[in-house]
Amino acid sequence: MVKIGVVTFPGSLDDHDAIRAVELAGATPVPLWHASDSLEGVDAVVLPGGFSYGDYLRCGAIARFSPVMSSVVEAANQGMPTLGICNGFQVLCESHLLPGAMIRNEQRHFVCKDQRLRVETKDTTWTCDFEAGEEITIVLKNGEGNYQASPETLKMLEDNNQVVFRYIDGNPNGSSHDIAGITNERGNVVGLMPHPEHNMEELTGPSLDGRKFFSSVLKFLEARV
Repeated sequence: MVKIGVVTFPGSLDDHDAIRAVELAGATPVPLWHASDSLEGVDAVVLPGGFSYGDYLRCGAIARFSPVMSSVVEAANQGMPTLGICNGFQVLCESHLLPGAMIRNEQRHFVCKDQRLRVETKDTTWTCDFEAGEEITIVLKNGEGNYQASPETLKMLEDNNQVVFRYIDGNPNGSSHDIAGITNERGNVVGLMPHPEHNMEELTGPSLDGRKFFSSVLKFLEARV
């Protein structure tokens, strides 16, 4: 069975939600601890949301130096599917697995809402079960979700089809080009600010649109075997 690791940093809030999402998708969740450099033989990794290391310095800046991230960076550079959700997206940027950076929301307020997104590409390990142009609703909750990058980087992301999700029906945090999520050139590393792990069950989410993130990675991994 496919094993998906979920990293817990000090301050992670949504690691158990991510573990639950992996279970619901039919994979085996493997808890990974920030102070260990072992990935326990997993097939994919999720960096969950929260406030790793209290968001001191910058969001994700200290987590980037934890022992587990050395192994995550190495594995991701070799093609392992890696998903960063909210704080996990911030960690991916700080680790230089994804370009750009997160700053305070434009309106300086914490945002918590059901957010409409457009899937811009299905050419990643985490979106191959979607359709390009598909519109979904995913929970959003962040205070520093304002994605920014240089004009050259933004042009590169647009030209290379590396913008994975875009906010629609309003930009909640001021992110450049309405970007809600991006991928690396290879398509195995995806980061986004909204929380698909909160959209897995009717009882607790506004939609079931989070399921396709996990069915996508399973589809990719099973096809690779």
